[in-house]
Amino acid sequence: MQQHAASFIAHTEASTGAELPRFIKDEFDAFLECGILAHGFLRLRCGECGHDKLLAFSCKRRGFCPSCGARRMSQTAAHLVDHVIPHVPVRQWVLSLPIPLRVLLAAQPELVTPVLQVVQRVLTRHLLDGAGLKADEGQGGAVTLIQRFGSAVNLNIHLHCLVLDGVYRYGADDSPAFIEADAPTDDALHPLLQTVITRLMKLLTRRGVRVEDMGQTWLAEPDADGEEVRTLRPLQAAAITYRIAFGPRAAGGACARFCCSAAVPGCAQARYSAVTRR
Repeated sequence: MQQHAASFIAHTEASTGAELPRFIKDEFDAFLECGILAHGFLRLRCGECGHDKLLAFSCKRRGFCPSCGARRMSQTAAHLVDHVIPHVPVRQWVLSLPIPLRVLLAAQPELVTPVLQVVQRVLTRHLLDGAGLKADEGQGGAVTLIQRFGSAVNLNIHLHCLVLDGVYRYGADDSPAFIEADAPTDDALHPLLQTVITRLMKLLTRRGVRVEDMGQTWLAEPDADGEEVRTLRPLQAAAITYRIAFGPRAAGGACARFCCSAAVPGCAQARYSAVTRR
């Protein structure tokens, strides 16, 4: 990366005719300075033996630095286990989206939160129903980690939800009692997924990003004005679809509009997987 970062940025800007956003350049610059003594360090000294050690500053970025990323992952996991998640069964629910919705959430990140809210409401209602409780009679809990890349380090926005595998019900003395849920079956997961799909489609329609006209359904193109959008759009579309964006091996142009004749957009490809952690 030290050798090719500058030429990559220059080639990308020349290919798109626009400058890369500052935050991308800052990510590269910070990573290339991470752990290098010439860019700053602490001098540690043992008060007893007098031994000295130099500790280089780290970039502490959330992009692609493996050292800082692994450290943040370990710290976050330890914090959740020690201070956040109670000692009750926890189930991981993973929502994977079809490619058109990945493009949409990458281009309009403000939609990620309402999408997550829909998923959480559906899961909470499912757990309350399993416990035989009404909405005001119990309370669930969840922590969601929004994953922005896949196993090929490609752009792939999906949700990892750590959900308490049950709900809390308050007793007569206001002390919470945990009611554990039964393990979900395939027969139960299918209608649950269909509920999520239906509500997500309604959400996107209300937001004006899902359009139906003359028997066709598609996702409306976001505003494409501005240098940042012109630069990022082809990069995002290529990364999501596992294609090379620029250079002699580029696999064609990026398509920002996806059409289909069904009720968007390959949403039947969305899936849940569940793993119990105790």
